[in-house]
Amino acid sequence: MKWNFWAILVTSFLLATPALQAQRTTASDKNLVQFSGLILDGSDENLVPVPYTNILVKNKSRGTYADLKGFFSIVVEKGDVLIFSALGYKTIEYKVPEDLEEDRYSIVQLMTQDPINLPETVVFPWPSREHFRLEFLAMDVTPELQKYAAENLANNILEKAKAGVSFDGNENADYYLRRQASEYYYYGQRPPMNIFNPIAWKKFFDSWKNGDYKKKEKE
Repeated sequence: MKWNFWAILVTSFLLATPALQAQRTTASDKNLVQFSGLILDGSDENLVPVPYTNILVKNKSRGTYADLKGFFSIVVEKGDVLIFSALGYKTIEYKVPEDLEEDRYSIVQLMTQDPINLPETVVFPWPSREHFRLEFLAMDVTPELQKYAAENLANNILEKAKAGVSFDGNENADYYLRRQASEYYYYGQRPPMNIFNPIAWKKFFDSWKNGDYKKKEKE
């Protein structure tokens, strides 16, 4: 009889333990909320997204960040305080309502720009404009300095400097668009060949008569 009593007691305990854990898990799950939303710039009427905004759960070591379109999603508890922060915007705190009945909650959070205006800074090689004027007027422009200036401004020097400077982004984009437009213009047909261009032949004969090719060979 004693063995049957203890067997029944242990069996009842083992059957009751999962039920208690299920009740605790259910109570804990009811407090969780899938919190999502969209973060927009509310400084004007355009309402553009604020990408990569940081969302931090206050007093808890976890959080997330918004994507490129300003959308975010995070699991929080009812009553949590979320901190929204982004570079150039004011930090905002939002408290999740504690009386939510559903396990999902969405908002549209507006951020306000917070620009920082730095004072204007003017850099001079001299302490003041008066010192610069005095030094400029007292500068001795010797023939040697004039010679250096003339050499630096010579056409061949400027051409070498120009050849060594690479194109910037705008120039590369313009060159690519011009080539693309030229290819599209002759799309589906043979592009013209300069060998049949009379203007190009005239330039060639003029250069030949002037001896331009001999000058290049000597150089």
